[in-house]
This record gives sequence, C-alpha cells and structure tokens, in this order.
Amino acid sequence: MHIMRSWMFVPGHQQRMIDKAYELKLDVAMFDIEDGVPPGEKNTARAMMAETLARPSDRMLRFVRIHPIGSKEIESDLSAVIRPGLDGLTLTKVNCPEDVFQVSAILDEREEEAGLQRGSVRLLATIESARGLIQAPAIAAASPRLVGLMFGAEDFAMDLGLFNVRQDEASDFLYARSALVVAAASERLQAIDRVYLDIRNPAGLEEDTRFARDLGFTGKALIHPAQIEVVEKVFHPTDAEVAHAQRVVEAFEAAEVEGAGAVAVDGQMVDLPVVERARHVLQLVSEDASNK
Repeated sequence: MHIMRSWMFVPGHQQRMIDKAYELKLDVAMFDIEDGVPPGEKNTARAMMAETLARPSDRMLRFVRIHPIGSKEIESDLSAVIRPGLDGLTLTKVNCPEDVFQVSAILDEREEEAGLQRGSVRLLATIESARGLIQAPAIAAASPRLVGLMFGAEDFAMDLGLFNVRQDEASDFLYARSALVVAAASERLQAIDRVYLDIRNPAGLEEDTRFARDLGFTGKALIHPAQIEVVEKVFHPTDAEVAHAQRVVEAFEAAEVEGAGAVAVDGQMVDLPVVERARHVLQLVSEDASNK
C-alpha cells in the first residue's frame, strides 16, 4: 500500500457527507460509526455501510472507524462492515497488542466467508491513552495487517487529565507525537497525526501539518474537505526539494564512478545517508505519478 496522506473522518449516518467523500481527491475516507455518530443513530450508520462500501472507488480507500475492542458495540460493528468494499478498519483506543490480535483473529475467520480475500482488510491503530503510547512499539508489531498508527489527541489529553489542548501551538504533545512516530517507523508503518479542529484556520493547519511532517508523520487525520488540499500539499515534496534531491543523487553517483565516497552539493557535504533520503524523495514523486 502506497503512502496515504489524507485520512478524513466521515460521519457514517449522514448520507450527504458520505456522497461528498466519493467526490473528493482524498486518500482514505474513514467512515465513522463510533464517536462521530450519536447513540441513537448507531444502527442507522451500520445499515448504511452496506451501500456505502458497495460503491465503486477508483482511488480512495474505504476504512471504517469502529468501537473499541471489549465494548458492547464491537460485534455489531464488525458484523455490519466486514463485506466487499472494505479496505480497512480504524481501531479506536488501542491500549495493547491484544486489541489488535483480537480483531485480526476475527478477520481471519470471517473475510473469506464475506467474499473478501484473506488478509485483505488492513488496520489503522489509534493511540489515545498513556498506556497505548507506552505499548505503541508492541502494538506496531502486532499484525501484518497494520498499515499505521494514528495519534488521537483529544482522548489522549483526557486520559492525562489535561484541561485543554493548545492546537495553536504546533509543538504541543511533542513527546507523545514523537514517540508514536518512532514506534510506527520501527515497523515501517505510516504515522498519522491528530486532527486540526479549527476548520476556518488554513494557516494554522499548514503550520501544524508542517511540524508533523518534520517530526516524521506521513499523513494527517482530517474532519473537513477544506483541509485536504493543505495536507496533501505539505506532505508532498516541493519542487525545490525534488530538484535538490535530484542534484544530490546525480552528484553522488558521479562521485562514485570516480571512486569518491562523499561529495559537496549546494555547499554541503553529502554521504550515503543523505543520498538515501534524496532517493526516498524521488521515489515518493515516482509513486505519486504512477497513482494518479
């Protein structure tokens, strides 16, 4: 699965928003049947998933955000959404590897019966507690179905007993966000950053997203279509970054031919780790072109 940068929550009980999601240039729609749906609308949302997942989608992946393992809602959720068209599940409030083990085991039992290829449903684990963060490296290693870890800032703040979340400061939750990135990277998974709640502040969203990218996040959770363009722009290499990467690779390869192990590019010394980062940038550009 190639890098997915924009992960938007879509209320699973609102047909208008579901329809809109299919019109967007979006990497992943996370159809929400958990916190984004009022208690009295849960069954409506589950029933709507059949038609929602059956719709064709050329590029956008369809994940469904379900209730936590161990909740009274989980069996009804899984029965409703394990069906053709489901690309993945967003697991909520993941506290330990066992949470992932249980969902993986259920999928192993039910995929083929539901008309899905065995192992095809992927998982995104949301870290929303202190315990989950401490267990994040083990959670990341829990299943080959996992594609990433996502940071749930609001529930994490509640678990820590914080009075508020300072989203106007891009560096808030620095330790937690960094730790999640490291845990995801340890298993070569994607790291998806928290949502930015102020949908009327694109400048703030861009600052927060750039900070997340600099920490090592590869994507961001969204709550509004207006946020997609900003997030996609920030997480794609800029023209300047691509040009620099090309110069680095070309200069290093030329130096290798001459038997040199390092070379100066734009006044800075370049050795193999720098070259590998440059090659990664060019690979991202190539993958983006092939996925259009």
